[in-house]
Amino acid sequence: MKCPYCNFDNTDVIETRDSEDLSVTRRRRTCSKCEKRFTTYERIETVPITVIKKDDRRETFDREKLKRGIWRASGKTTIKATDVDRIVDEVERELIGGDSTEVASKKIGELVAKRLKKLDKLAYIRFASVFKQFVDIEDLDKEIKKLL
Repeated sequence: MKCPYCNFDNTDVIETRDSEDLSVTRRRRTCSKCEKRFTTYERIETVPITVIKKDDRRETFDREKLKRGIWRASGKTTIKATDVDRIVDEVERELIGGDSTEVASKKIGELVAKRLKKLDKLAYIRFASVFKQFVDIEDLDKEIKKLL
């Protein structure tokens, strides 16, 4: 590992920690030359997941895009940043562990909606209104009645 400060290619690992779900390893390092400390994160490289959109377009799964969508739905609710990160991690892990490297956007929406429903009903309704493409107030009313 090269030092990001002096570019020296010999660093020592001071401390190693795995994330709770064991998907990321955090390492604190020190440079043998300039003695500055820095942190690296290791994540297993996987085959990219392709998302099949409703109009049959295909795009690469984007964690940040999913996170932004969840944030939009959960604004001014009880959901915290750690909750959003956990949802994204769980969904991504489930997609990676699936049978195929291609997944319909509808499936991703269902996975997120299921988790939001448990955490915060308002965030779930807001997410579902976009994900399920409610056309009118009756669609929204039906979904709210299912929750009650």
